Amino acid sequence: MTNSAYIGRFAPSPSGPLHFGSLVTAVGSFLQARHYHGRWLVRIEDIDPPREVSGASDVILQQLNDFGLHWDDQVIYQSQHLNRYQRQIDTWLATGDAYYCQCTRKQIQVRNGGIYDGHCRFLALENKPGRAIRLHCNEPTYGFMDQLRGWQPLKKNLAHEDLIIFRRDGLYAYNLAVVLDDIDAHVSEIVRGSDLLEPTARQCNLYRMLKRREPDYLHLPLACDSTGRKLSKQNHAPALSQTHILKQLHDALAFLGHQVPNSWQQLPPPILLAKMAQVWDKRNIPPHLSN
Repeated sequence: MTNSAYIGRFAPSPSGPLHFGSLVTAVGSFLQARHYHGRWLVRIEDIDPPREVSGASDVILQQLNDFGLHWDDQVIYQSQHLNRYQRQIDTWLATGDAYYCQCTRKQIQVRNGGIYDGHCRFLALENKPGRAIRLHCNEPTYGFMDQLRGWQPLKKNLAHEDLIIFRRDGLYAYNLAVVLDDIDAHVSEIVRGSDLLEPTARQCNLYRMLKRREPDYLHLPLACDSTGRKLSKQNHAPALSQTHILKQLHDALAFLGHQVPNSWQQLPPPILLAKMAQVWDKRNIPPHLSN
C-alpha cells in the first residue's frame, strides 16, 4: 500500500451524538490514515430515517471538529446517492442476478432457522410493496483476512445466503450502500469496530459480484460498559463530553494501546493527534479488549 493510495473513512449514522465507542473508531481510523499520509473521509450514513435523530449529523461533525479529527474533502451523505444504489439494483434485476422476495423473517425462521433458503429465487415474482430484493450468491465468500485479527471465517450456511439489497420496508440495504460508496470513494482500508466483523465477508461477496477488489480491513476492539455490553446509541451510551476533550482523547488512545506524550494536557487536540500519527502502530492495538 503506497502512501498516496491510502484512503480511509469514518462513517457514523446520525442516530445520535458520538459516544466513547464512536471516538475509539474515529481516532483509530484517523490515525491509521494519517500515519500513512493518506486521506481520511467522513460519510454520514443517513438512509435509515426511522433510526435517525434530527440534527444529529451536524452534532457529529461538530464533535469531530472539536476533537481535532479534521476530515479531507467534502462530507459524503448516503442520502444523496439513492439513485446510484437504484441503478445498480436495476442492472442486477435486468441480468437476472437479483430477484424479488416475499418471505418474512418469521417464515425464514420457521423454514430454515433464520437462514434464507432461496425460496423465492426462481419464482419470478413481480415488484410489489412489501417485497425485498435479493442478490444471487454466485461467488460465496467464506471469510476474509483482518489486519489485526487474522483470518475471519464465515459460517458456510451464511456464505451461501442470497443477500438482501433492498429491504421490505422500502429502504436500501446497508451492505449494498456501504460497498458502493466505498468503491466510489476509492477507500483502500476500512478501520471500524469489531461488531461489524460478520457483515464484512458478505460485503466482500458484493465486491466480487461487482468485479472489484475489496479493501483491507482492520476491526478495532469494542468499548463496553460495566456490564460488558458494547457502548452504542441503542444501549444509551452517554454522549462525548465537550468539556473534557483531551481526557477522552487520552482514554481512547490508551484503549487502542498507545501511550500519549507526558505533555498531553497542554496540547491542542490537533497537535496531540499529529504527534500520535507519527508513532501510531496498529500492532499495539489489542485485538480483544473491553473497557
